[in-house]
Amino acid sequence: MKLLEDMIRKNGTVLPGEVLKVDNFLNHQVDPKLMYELGGEFKRLFKDEGITRILTVESSGIAPAVMTGLQMDVPVVFARKHKSLTLIDNLYTATVYSYTKQVSNKISVDKRFILPNDRVLIIDDFLANGQAVQGLLEIASAAKVEVAGVGVVIEKSFQKGRKMLEETGIHVEALARIASLANNEVTFVQD
Repeated sequence: MKLLEDMIRKNGTVLPGEVLKVDNFLNHQVDPKLMYELGGEFKRLFKDEGITRILTVESSGIAPAVMTGLQMDVPVVFARKHKSLTLIDNLYTATVYSYTKQVSNKISVDKRFILPNDRVLIIDDFLANGQAVQGLLEIASAAKVEVAGVGVVIEKSFQKGRKMLEETGIHVEALARIASLANNEVTFVQD
């Protein structure tokens, strides 16, 4: 998606350890017009999949997931990373390792918000090693829902996440696919 690639080129920062910082439009400050366009693109890519619910992980996946839900007219559920006084039982859970934060988090979804007859679209901000999506797949499996696809805003194609997902046979779409972050420069797959 050219609009997203242009935004990454203009505002993204490559950090050591193959990390791409996009906090000025995606995962700290959010550009709502861009998120709306991303939601429209995910709708186009998954329009024939019979999606009934979108599933994501807090917090960076929420903005693109909500805009996709708005575009597709379906509810959005996000897996919470931290327990609260209101989220204590009747949960689907999984453990997810965050490469950028170097910690494991237990993620949880209340069983009331993901139903056995759902066809779920998983949306996330990044796909690198696939840990967040793997956790959401575990939750979907426990809930006995069908995962119709996975949509990611930015994919680091040089890492193993896509390969892992393709081996499961799941329909995967990334709006920007990064081939390399070498020499502090973003190179996209089609470049």
